[in-house]
Amino acid sequence: MTTQIILPIDQSEVQALSKSKNEPEWLSSLRLEALTLAGQLDYPKLEKTNLNRWSIDSYGKYKSSDSIKSLADLPQKFQTSLQDQKDNLLVQRNSNVVFQTLSDELTKQGVIFTDLETAAKEHSELVQKYFMQAVKKDENQLTAIHTSLWSGGVFLYVPKNVQVEIPLQVLFLNEDDTSIFSPHVLIVAESNSSVSYVDHVTSEGVANDLVHNSIVEVFVKPGAKVQFSTLHNLNGKITDLSYRRAVVENDGSIEWIIGEMNDGNCMSDTSSILKGNGSTSDAKIVCIGTNDQKLNITTNATHFGKSSDSDMITRAVMNDNSTAIINGVTKIEHGAKNANGEQTEKVLMLSPTARGDANPMLLIDEDEVTAGHAASVGQVDKNQIYYLMSRGISKETAERLIIYGFLAPVVSQIPIKQVADQLQALIEGKLER
Repeated sequence: MTTQIILPIDQSEVQALSKSKNEPEWLSSLRLEALTLAGQLDYPKLEKTNLNRWSIDSYGKYKSSDSIKSLADLPQKFQTSLQDQKDNLLVQRNSNVVFQTLSDELTKQGVIFTDLETAAKEHSELVQKYFMQAVKKDENQLTAIHTSLWSGGVFLYVPKNVQVEIPLQVLFLNEDDTSIFSPHVLIVAESNSSVSYVDHVTSEGVANDLVHNSIVEVFVKPGAKVQFSTLHNLNGKITDLSYRRAVVENDGSIEWIIGEMNDGNCMSDTSSILKGNGSTSDAKIVCIGTNDQKLNITTNATHFGKSSDSDMITRAVMNDNSTAIINGVTKIEHGAKNANGEQTEKVLMLSPTARGDANPMLLIDEDEVTAGHAASVGQVDKNQIYYLMSRGISKETAERLIIYGFLAPVVSQIPIKQVADQLQALIEGKLER
């Protein structure tokens, strides 16, 4: 027996959205198929987290924002986050992309860096080949809803043998809690190419509940290298639901750098499918919880390829009455000989009422492999605080030094200085509230 679920959107809204964008038939049909599925599917089943208790029904309506001529039309603090980069930028404001630029050099090399809506029309066959293929529309109700109402987004395509030296940057900004804010990022790196992508997901002046339901899909072809960095600092009224997934072929590599600095509830699922022989995945994740915030952070690596390698490092700092469920899953499939999977999850609790749970999992179906995990949950060591205070350091400063030291294994390894600096600033800002 199938239970009909009442959805926060209806068919007429989805049809109007697709028509307003003049989308190709395959995409219009996909939206409606996904909406039907959404009415039949349940929320994802998360470790020790019940999404039914979260406020995740407020998606808003599609609203078009006017294009801007330059970054000077944005509030100053958002201009700063883009680090004065003049080219290779894209800005989404609420429901749609309002600014984008790509250097002539990259354009001549065949790089495509544009909003996904435009790409679906101008590069229809290419987008259709990959869109909702790493993350499937029928995985759960959240992925189905996203497929039906996503807007704006990014399409990044790097041709074979092209090396993109400068990071491509994206700002996803929400300033309207009645506007859909569900971008989709699609990245395709062809054989032996390389690219670094950086985005910042943020909000300003949101006073009512809103859901940010986003999906990232990355396809790494043989020998290609993709570095994906994202910093999320949405305010307390926005619930952040994010799926990120990479499919990595022979000798390809994906590097995830993720800062979960939101003030509201957050579900984050970052996965690497190591499909090819010699494929690699490296994930570095930092999150901080405050007030009554609830976090469910999952990192996955699934090994199919021989001699594939994965490494995950997650650090969570929890304060006040916040709670965190930190999951690490390494799955080595039968036939993935000589695969190696390592993971570390650590939670530091600053308050006696904060809660943290680290759940490392190794699922091994092959004998000739190496794998390991480490996990810990604990409070700030009082002996360390006393030692620092005995050296003339105040208690508050001592605690901050210990926290920064706890996060250093992730922050210090971030290879892009601007991302490391921005993450450090967000960490300091959240801890000082």
